[in-house]
Amino acid sequence: MSIANNKKAFHDYFIEEKYEAGLALEGWEVKSIRAGRVQIKEAYVLVKRGEIWLLGMHITPLPTASTHIHPDPVRTRKLLLHDNEIMKLIGKVERAGYTLVPLDLHYTRGRIKAEIGLARGKKQHDKREDAKEKDWVREKQRLMREKVRGA
Repeated sequence: MSIANNKKAFHDYFIEEKYEAGLALEGWEVKSIRAGRVQIKEAYVLVKRGEIWLLGMHITPLPTASTHIHPDPVRTRKLLLHDNEIMKLIGKVERAGYTLVPLDLHYTRGRIKAEIGLARGKKQHDKREDAKEKDWVREKQRLMREKVRGA
């Protein structure tokens, strides 16, 4: 079940591979995510010292959060992946010029997971072409509906 999607990532990048990663979260963050108070539109993934980090994901703290914790809504969070996946991603990002982008947050067997994508940036003409394709698909569906109603 999906919690939050990053539609902007599909608009700005060609997603070539997807990986599911765990997140190192604090208790108040889990409560807020379960309440749906999370946004990953401006988030991005970074490789630092052989580890994968998620930056810019905004988790709005619940007003009922503990009084002895000072929540930081946009703190840097560690992504949990297997060593072989991390090495593969580091190689692609550093040598092949790929980018890592968060695609969505979802539940897998009760745990909160992040799906990250190995992506290559789109040029402006690619974005225009995608928009034309979506418009054409929408127009085809509209024409089919009209044809069914008229028959």
